[in-house]
Amino acid sequence: MRSVRGIRGAITVSENSKEAITEASTLLLREMIDKNDLNLDDICSIFFSLTQDLNQDFPASSARKIGLTDTPLLCMTEILVPGSLEKCLRILIHVNTDKTQKTMKHFYLGAAQKLRPDLG
Repeated sequence: MRSVRGIRGAITVSENSKEAITEASTLLLREMIDKNDLNLDDICSIFFSLTQDLNQDFPASSARKIGLTDTPLLCMTEILVPGSLEKCLRILIHVNTDKTQKTMKHFYLGAAQKLRPDLG
């Protein structure tokens, strides 16, 4: 039975520049899509969040570049929590699939592995 499932991911960005944000979001998004063997037509929506020290580009532009032109996308900033990981970009993909939530592969790359060492 098909259900909507969530796939989480996070990556740290080298610097607050358009190029670095696009590179990091593309890398993470491709990893999440490829390693979960997702059909682009089954992706319902994608949420992108950035820490407040990343403001030079919308990471959703990377989704458009890989062909997700009709998928609803949303970019937002993270809550500023003292001591939180800096220059961090997070992605949440909602996908319509036959797979169980338990079989979804989540990705935390670079220093973002600290956020979920249990998934590293």
